[in-house]
Amino acid sequence: MDSNFFNFLLIAGAVQGFIFNGFTLFSKKKVDKVIIFLNLTVFFLSLNNLQAWLIAKDFRFDFFFLRQFLVSWYMFIMPMFYMFLIYYLKIEDKVRSYVKFAIVLFVIELIVRSIFILNATEADVSIIKMYTRAEEMVNAALSTFLFYKCLQIVFQKSKLLDFIVDYDDIKWLKIFLILGGFVIAFWVLAIGLNTYFEDARAYYPLRLATSILLYWIGYQGTSRYTLLHDRIMLRGKLAALKHETTEKVVSETENNLLEKHQQEFETIASYILSEQRFLDSKLSLEQLSDELDISAGHLSKLINNYSEYNFSDYINSLRVAQAKALLKDDDFDNYTIVAIGLECGFNSRSTFYTAFKKFTDLTPSEYRKTH
Repeated sequence: MDSNFFNFLLIAGAVQGFIFNGFTLFSKKKVDKVIIFLNLTVFFLSLNNLQAWLIAKDFRFDFFFLRQFLVSWYMFIMPMFYMFLIYYLKIEDKVRSYVKFAIVLFVIELIVRSIFILNATEADVSIIKMYTRAEEMVNAALSTFLFYKCLQIVFQKSKLLDFIVDYDDIKWLKIFLILGGFVIAFWVLAIGLNTYFEDARAYYPLRLATSILLYWIGYQGTSRYTLLHDRIMLRGKLAALKHETTEKVVSETENNLLEKHQQEFETIASYILSEQRFLDSKLSLEQLSDELDISAGHLSKLINNYSEYNFSDYINSLRVAQAKALLKDDDFDNYTIVAIGLECGFNSRSTFYTAFKKFTDLTPSEYRKTH
C-alpha cells in the first residue's frame, strides 16, 4: 500500500484517540481507575502514532538534540492495559503492579538516550540508531512479559475471576488477547526486518493492526465497564431494597394468585418471590424443583395450571415486573436499561427486550419514557 495511506491512518488514529480520551474523561459518568488506565492505554498509543506520523512527514527540529530525542511512548501501552485489566477484574490486590517499574525504566531510557545524543555528531548518528534498536528490544521484551501475565490471568488463574463471572463472561477480553498475540508477533517481526533492512515500512502493518485493536478495546472496554459498574451498583441497591422491591413485584402479580386459592402454588410463588430466585439468570425448572423438593413434572403442571404461563414465561413475567418497578423509580434513572435487565435476571439485552415487549407491548425505553 502507498505510504501516504499509512500516514493518514497514523494521524487519523492519533486524533481519534485524543478525541476518545476527551469524550470519556469529560463525560458525566464517574471516572475511576478502570477508565483512567483504559484512557492511558489509548493515550500513549495516540502519542506514539503522532510521533511516528511526524517522523514519516519528515518534520524536523532545527536543534540537533530535539531532532534525535525520540520518546518511547509505546512502552506504556501494555503496562496501562495490564492495569486496566486487573482493575476491571477487581483483582488489583491479588497481583503485582508493574507501573512503577515501567516509569523507572522510561526515565532511565530518556536519560541514556540524552547521553548518547550529547555524545553524537550530526555527521554520525549511528550510535543513536544502535541505541534506539536496543531500547525497542528491551521495551518489546517488557510488553511481551506483561502480555503473558495478562494471558495467565484470563486463561489460567480462574480462581482470581470469581467476582467478575457474576457480571461478565469476559469472552470479549479473551478474543482481544488472542488477537493481541498476533500483534506482538508483528512487532517482533518488524524489529527483525528493520534491524536487517533498515526499512521503516516494516512497521506499517504493526501500527495499523495495533491502532485498530486498541481503539476497539477502548470503546469496547468503556461500554463493558459502564455496564459492569451499573450492575454492581444495582445489585447493591437491590439487596438493600430487597423487601421493598419484592413487594412491588408481588403487587404486579398477586391478584391472579390470590384468586386461585391454591395453597401449594402460592407456597411455591412465595418462595420464588421472597428469595428472589427469578433474579437468577441460570434458574431452571429442574434446579427449582430440587430446591423445593418437588418433581419437575409436578412443578411444571402447577405453574401451567395456576399462573397461566409455562415455567419460562412465568419467571420472565416476574423479571419484567421487577424491571418495570426499577424503570419507574427515579432512584434508578442513572443506570442503563441493559444493566437493569441483566440484574433482573435476563441473560442478554435481546432476551430482555423480547420478554418486556411480550408482557407490556412496549420496549423498556418506551416504558421508561412514559412512566
